[in-house]
Amino acid sequence: MTKPLLLQIGSFNGHAPADGELASRYEILQYWKATDKAAFLREHAAGIEAVATTANLGCSTEIIAALPKLRAICTWGVGYDKIDLDSAAARKIQVSTTPDVLNDCVADIAWGLLLACARNIGWGDRFVRANHWENKTGTLPLGARVSGKKLGIVGLGRIGEAIARRGLGFDMQVSYHNRKARTDVPYTYQASLLELARESDFLVLATVGGPSTKHLVNTEIMQALGPNGRLINIARGSVIDEPAMVRMLASGELGGAGLDVFENEPKVPDQLKQLDNVVLMPHVASATHETRRAMTDCVLENLQSFFANGKLVTPLI
Repeated sequence: MTKPLLLQIGSFNGHAPADGELASRYEILQYWKATDKAAFLREHAAGIEAVATTANLGCSTEIIAALPKLRAICTWGVGYDKIDLDSAAARKIQVSTTPDVLNDCVADIAWGLLLACARNIGWGDRFVRANHWENKTGTLPLGARVSGKKLGIVGLGRIGEAIARRGLGFDMQVSYHNRKARTDVPYTYQASLLELARESDFLVLATVGGPSTKHLVNTEIMQALGPNGRLINIARGSVIDEPAMVRMLASGELGGAGLDVFENEPKVPDQLKQLDNVVLMPHVASATHETRRAMTDCVLENLQSFFANGKLVTPLI
């Protein structure tokens, strides 16, 4: 039987088997390898009903407009800020993500960054490797206690809630900021992000990316968090005013940061790399064997369902 045609925006290189598994089930049009991408879309547009992409690559206004028969966009990941949802909704194009399967691993990384930032774990590792401990050249500065402190979460969705539950295990006072309060959780709602920052020892960002949250965490918010506060970001780099953050971390106006995401990935500001009060990770919060396997399975299930009955299993819209 002829395989269904699938436009793949880019390689799913975050999970090695994924590209091969897609190719075993579908006739793949490799958009990322096309020299003239506009011509490539024109050539194949009549046969494309589904797109497979990743949260980092998305599906642009131009791609959607070039595909008149497009009916489904299946994303590997939970981010959708790089998909033109307005265009998709206007044409009743279904969009799916891979929800729930990565909640725990992303929450774990948020906590790893928080602990590493508070207790100088990365700094201590470098200190030992450079033989400063052995040679008694300098001392490692004191860190900050985590247990019993105040944890603020920006965005209490699936991942934010998983982060909050872990906070209870550390006997923390957990508060959160959303567009509106939730009635199904025991945590304290703070309608003002500024007030949440003022009352938090650790501010964890787990909100969506995109224009609605661009530079949501600005100079004012970071000043409120203050020189003893730590900022943790596993959301999107665009949520923070990155130049302001770098400046405030260097000056001591902001106590520290644990970052898995950046505004212009994979470019990370050079000054940020030089700061010992910062822990850096290369956008790998979901990068475990178990979670990446589950993410790929979710994409495959969505595609199989779409080509079988026209419906997605985990529709966003």
